[in-house]
Amino acid sequence: MSRRRLAAIGALALGGAGLALALVNAVLAFPRGLILIACLLVAVTAAWHGALRTGAVRVAGLGLGVAAVALALLLLTRERLLAELLSIGAVIAAVALMRVAFHVHVRLPGRAPPRRPVLFYNPQSGDGKAERFRLAEEARARGIEPIELRRGADLETLVRDAVAAGADGLAMAGGDGSQAIVAAVAAEHELPYACIPAGTRNHFALDLGVDRDDVVGALDAFVAGGERRVDLAEVNGRVFVNNVSLGLYAEAVQQPGYREAKLRTLLGTLPEALGPDGDGPDLRWRGPGGHEHRAGAAILVSNNRYRLGRAIGSGTRPRIDDGRLGVTVLGSSIGGGRRGLLPQRPWRGWTAPEFDVDADHTVVAGIDGEAARLAPPLRFRIRAGVLRVRIAGGHPGASPSAALPDGFIDSVRALVRIARTGKER
Repeated sequence: MSRRRLAAIGALALGGAGLALALVNAVLAFPRGLILIACLLVAVTAAWHGALRTGAVRVAGLGLGVAAVALALLLLTRERLLAELLSIGAVIAAVALMRVAFHVHVRLPGRAPPRRPVLFYNPQSGDGKAERFRLAEEARARGIEPIELRRGADLETLVRDAVAAGADGLAMAGGDGSQAIVAAVAAEHELPYACIPAGTRNHFALDLGVDRDDVVGALDAFVAGGERRVDLAEVNGRVFVNNVSLGLYAEAVQQPGYREAKLRTLLGTLPEALGPDGDGPDLRWRGPGGHEHRAGAAILVSNNRYRLGRAIGSGTRPRIDDGRLGVTVLGSSIGGGRRGLLPQRPWRGWTAPEFDVDADHTVVAGIDGEAARLAPPLRFRIRAGVLRVRIAGGHPGASPSAALPDGFIDSVRALVRIARTGKER
């Protein structure tokens, strides 16, 4: 029996047992469960209210939130603790097994390797991954010319010079902002491109199907790898591989200390961006129905749609060759204004080949995690299938969420099919 089939059987068994045990616990502990839910609602409301304020009001709100969580934990541990822990543990184990059951490894069409591939690497990215894994030496051993991105050098100029000198394959080992520059030039010249996961988070590599834990092995894309075509996106002519954020996150990225203290910077930005005395984002856009709206907390425009709000694969893109932008807008607030206590709904999202945002001022943005300022109007466009991506044969070749069904019922049905036949379809 295959590993995937065993994982599907285990996920169904543990998931069903965990949910059944949770239901029994809820019935036996009534009405303690309702009080627990009320405590959690108070905690979320108080913490959100405090996060949007400053000074004593913030301290009081966050303090009440912590107290409500503490009370919820106290209620949780008073009775039937073992049964509740077993229920939670079974569900967590089921989710882990679902990841295994829905894991995919795509066999990409083989292509002749480039004769003069070039690797650009940033020695500072990912806390020095390029040096730690000796990427330059490993590249030379595979017939790939390494070019170091030194301080003050212009990456785009280096890439164009290499192409002019005869490079017929381009790879980048660095952050996603650098990946976008090299990918744009590769697409322009119809050259194969390889993403080497030597940055900090390597989001683009993850959704391409590159194993982020195999930095050196990613170089084999130019030795015996497969090839696929994927999309790029652009805003006002600037290419991005992941996303552009406007609003809250974009404001935080502009702050000097963001890289060193991301959470603290985001919390510090909240009152100014969304609080009752803050200006908030002043952005205008049209939804899928054609009606004009103003931004809520933030707008995220991505190169293909992100999977959000799911237990598995959340924050990844199932596809990166769909030919559509993903647009996600954090909702406005209760009561018709955008500064109420809680959002009406976490977000609304849709896909489109293009998307425009207008404003009366320069717009701050985070483009693939890097701070930028853009002159309005902002014109987002998808560039479908323009990038030839090479991926090492031992790597997945597809996003971790590529095979995941969208709904709960569809996921259960797919698990049942895998458990019976070993195949999703």
